[in-house]
Amino acid sequence: MPYERSGRSGLLLPRISLGLWNNFGSDRPRQTQREILLRAFDLGVTHIDLANNYGPDGGDAERTFGAVLASDLRPYRDELVVSTKAGYRMWPGPYGEWGSRKGMLASLDQSLGRMGLDYVDIFYSHRPDPSTPIEETMGALASAVRAGKALYAGVSNYDPEQTRAAAAALAADGVPLLIHQPRYNMFDREIERGLLPVLAQVGAGAIVYSPLAQGLLTDRYLAGVPSDSRAAIGRWMTERNISPEYLETARALNEIARGRGQTLAQLALTWVLRHPEVTSALIGASSVAQLEDNLRAATAAPLTADELAAIEPLAREGVGEA
Repeated sequence: MPYERSGRSGLLLPRISLGLWNNFGSDRPRQTQREILLRAFDLGVTHIDLANNYGPDGGDAERTFGAVLASDLRPYRDELVVSTKAGYRMWPGPYGEWGSRKGMLASLDQSLGRMGLDYVDIFYSHRPDPSTPIEETMGALASAVRAGKALYAGVSNYDPEQTRAAAAALAADGVPLLIHQPRYNMFDREIERGLLPVLAQVGAGAIVYSPLAQGLLTDRYLAGVPSDSRAAIGRWMTERNISPEYLETARALNEIARGRGQTLAQLALTWVLRHPEVTSALIGASSVAQLEDNLRAATAAPLTADELAAIEPLAREGVGEA
């Protein structure tokens, strides 16, 4: 597993990290979850990404990770980068979401308790709060760092101007902005329109989520909609996403991937990692085999100019939207 520094920091992150947004709640077999986490660590995936509300029931993923940490990974805590977030709705009442100091720091304490940790490596503001001054939200992150409950501060889903403001507010508290976690894939290229140069300016890295567009950038749907797929279950997407336009585009991308000796998922990961500002890409995994297959993208050859040119007209906004 190759590693890259996040922005201008000293922190090395694996080129592909494991996110526990899906597949790590109480609705999945604990033994499978344990096998995925341990295999990922054995293969050099030192970074595990969580949030307070990951589940499907809020807190489930953190409890799952905490159980595997207690049973297997505790001796390797110093080789792990564990991140969590606060900002989306987690509990009822006025303090269970958004970015107040009260809500952010209460959420962090709850997350530490669920995982059985004294500190997380990265604590994120999961989304900007339109009703709370950014100085307050970033001040809460800085307080967590000064208290030793987090080593680094990050933001997620912030636009370029919000990112500049967050970096400035953190700097005023003597804490650098380590990392930004935006959505990025071939069908959602928003971060190319302003965020990447801002990250270079403020010295933060990017760790991109949804690089496989929730499975659309895999071979999962090329021959139909499997009964156990996200499109069939309908939680995050439906069969309407598997449109003729999507299938035509995905099959063309799959041919480019095959020409490189890659799967479509591996190609999609190689593509998002091509930017120097992108430190890491977050993947999920429902099985060890899927994990191992996607991690091969970390050591793939860079895309050539001809390959990038062939991908460009296919990597367009809105493909796969219902």
